[in-house]
Amino acid sequence: MQVYPNRFNVDASSELKPFYLIFGDEPQQKLASIELIRVAALAQGFDERQSLVADPQFSWDTLIEATQTLSLFSSKQIIELELPTGKPGAEGSKVLTAIAQKVNPDVLIVIHGGKIGKDVQNTKWFKAVDKHGVYVPCYPLEGNALYQWLNNQMRLAGMQASQPIVQLLVDYCEGNLLAAKQEIQKLILLYPQGNPSLEQVEEAVVDQSRFTVFHLIDVLLSGEAQKAVKMLYRLESEGVEPNIIVWALTREWQTLQSLLFDRQQGKSINWNQHRIWKSRQSFYQSALQRLSLEHMRDLQQKLTEFDNAIKQSQVVRPYVELCHLCLLFIPCSLNNLPLDYGILD
Repeated sequence: MQVYPNRFNVDASSELKPFYLIFGDEPQQKLASIELIRVAALAQGFDERQSLVADPQFSWDTLIEATQTLSLFSSKQIIELELPTGKPGAEGSKVLTAIAQKVNPDVLIVIHGGKIGKDVQNTKWFKAVDKHGVYVPCYPLEGNALYQWLNNQMRLAGMQASQPIVQLLVDYCEGNLLAAKQEIQKLILLYPQGNPSLEQVEEAVVDQSRFTVFHLIDVLLSGEAQKAVKMLYRLESEGVEPNIIVWALTREWQTLQSLLFDRQQGKSINWNQHRIWKSRQSFYQSALQRLSLEHMRDLQQKLTEFDNAIKQSQVVRPYVELCHLCLLFIPCSLNNLPLDYGILD
């Protein structure tokens, strides 16, 4: 049975399933789902917990023994089995299928790992386990789903979740629910009454994001070339993946393209439609005075070229090329300075 994280809920009064399958590439939802199971299981007498990792050196006899042996101090146990690849292999498949056919009410097994596809879900072992359990797919949240999740998390934390504040956190934490959770926890510590203003939340979030991609974007929109170069150097020293910066640049390109197109059509800017809050509108107004649709077409081509290069090949000096791309947002002309990706063979 498949249940999405926002609808997954177990507690002390819930009828626990013998198996839970928690898979996906969104860590916060995975951790939260597993923690719910742990708390509910402990409340229902599952006092012992074992954690196993099915790495290349793992012996599946260990799992078999764990399901058949109880300690002297507990009559019930929970076993957490991590499948790093999402695939147990031939031997593991046989073991899991056999265990699923002999359900032990005193043993609760949580199988978890990264994102899996239909190929795994259609296997014999997965179907056998899922028949007696619950499958919770944990995928990154975007758009309205992310908004609803943040809104709910803030209310659970006792905060007044106004629409502008929730949207601000969406903009700064998209793609990273762990960071979003940390931001909410920080806001509760700063404002224990639970009702900070938009300005206070913005100040707290921006302060933490001082050396993040989001700050870099604001610097680029403001046209501060020298500051942008320094910021890139700092991001590189902190080990920020180039893919993250490319994603942010592409996102801003899309926003600026839409704003420029509306202006060409004689439309006034609807800031709310583009999810641009008052505190950041001046950045975009500055960028719109410098950029044109023609320039954005050239920028799109260069962003696409670099994105393909970094995905398909090993780029020797990605931050040099990222610097070139960032300067195009100023804009600085690089027509006579072609991007040389220095791709390794």
